[in-house]
This record gives sequence, C-alpha cells and structure tokens, in this order.
Amino acid sequence: MSNYLAKLPSSVNPMMKHDGYTKRAKIIKAMAHPSRLMMLHALGEGEMCVCDLQKLVGSDLSTVSKHLSVMKKAGLVEDRKEGLRVHYSLRVPCILGFMECVEAVLKDDRQSACCGRN
Repeated sequence: MSNYLAKLPSSVNPMMKHDGYTKRAKIIKAMAHPSRLMMLHALGEGEMCVCDLQKLVGSDLSTVSKHLSVMKKAGLVEDRKEGLRVHYSLRVPCILGFMECVEAVLKDDRQSACCGRN
C-alpha cells in the first residue's frame, strides 16, 4: 500500500477523510441528470427565471423546482426572488469548466485545453 501511495499525484490526498470525497460525490450527483445539465449550461449564459427553465427542459413546474432544489442544496445554483418570480444563476460559474472536461472525455480528446495536461 505504501508503494501505491508514493505513486499518487500530488493533487490526490490519500489522507483526506472519506467524508471529503463523499461531499464531492454529492455535488457531482446533483449534476447527474440530463435536465440539470441542460439548466446548468443555460445558466452559464446568465440568470434565468424558473418559468424559462421550465420551457427549456419541457417538464412540469414541480419537476423543474425539484431539480433546482437539488442543485441549490449542492451549492451549484442560487436564487433571487423578484415579485412572484424566482430567478436562478450559477453560484460557481467555474462548474462549466468541469462540463468542458466531460466533453473532452466524450470526444476522447486527450490534448484538451480544459485540463492542461497531456
């Protein structure tokens, strides 16, 4: 095992408690639905109201609200109320960089600039 640990890249922290990886997995899990990915991508262009997000994904309001609630609890989006409307925006726009890396995997693009590695 110690030989294995010696070969780990410096960015991997084998001493991080399992809870640290569990928290990261929850964030990734919050993105793991096509409608949520679509909404995150759209929110990358700027703030949107729930009604527009509903039209975008083509689901009923309760389903869209549930998706937004999951992403808000994970810290991916934040909301702002304006009268009767609720507007959402990305809390951490850099999450779109993760999605660029996913695209690189889909294209089998090992030279992608998103990761800066070969």
